[in-house]
Amino acid sequence: MSETRISEADLQAFVDGRLAQPHRAGVEAELAANPELAAQIEAYRAHGEALRAAFQPVLDEAIPVRLLDATRPPRRRNWAIAAGLLWAVLGGIAGWAVSEAYRPAERTRYAEAPLPVRAAVAHAVYSPEVRHPVEVGADQEAHLVAWLSKRLGAPVRAPKLESVGYRLMGGRLLPGESGPVAHFMYQCEKGTRVTLYVRTEAPDHGETAFRYADEGNVHVFYWVDRTFGYALSSADIDRKRLSEVANAVYRQLNP
Repeated sequence: MSETRISEADLQAFVDGRLAQPHRAGVEAELAANPELAAQIEAYRAHGEALRAAFQPVLDEAIPVRLLDATRPPRRRNWAIAAGLLWAVLGGIAGWAVSEAYRPAERTRYAEAPLPVRAAVAHAVYSPEVRHPVEVGADQEAHLVAWLSKRLGAPVRAPKLESVGYRLMGGRLLPGESGPVAHFMYQCEKGTRVTLYVRTEAPDHGETAFRYADEGNVHVFYWVDRTFGYALSSADIDRKRLSEVANAVYRQLNP
């Protein structure tokens, strides 16, 4: 954070919705003027969404009987204590993970997450958006592709998927583990969305491998082709349908 007056504590409080005025207005102004800082904030939010997705099932579980019966009476007090402890533990895990994930000059667990995990997190964060699903719309496709290609340092393409029922909505730039990442979003007439996550790979892998993974409720087809890594994600359609779309993408990007 050497390039800005905003502290790391301010950023974390801003992401959590705990930063009061006038500090919040100062952060918002800095984000508007600093795209890299704005990308960092989006990465914080993406990581938070991933943590919530990972731990929500635990919060939905019933409190074990042994905890409820450990120190009777009263039963209600035991439940409150156990629930409080659970929230404290999860809060500690989340706080540790966020601080570790973005500690300067360190490779972290999130930064080293495999391609399908990062693609699934990006899809889970942006695909539900109604007003701001993309940063640059499809009406500026030429600009979008040129901009992303310049930032990634390699030619990037947005596949045409009308043949399988999906049209380009647009895309955005995301922070990756070792540099910028391109993220394209598509939508069909029924409103279901798929996203294509594109990152540059190093070193040159040579061979292309087409694989599938389930990351939570997000389905992902992904592959590596020489210096590019691709991942097509969706939580709205089943594996068979996503496979059809993924093959259309694959054929265009890997002729």
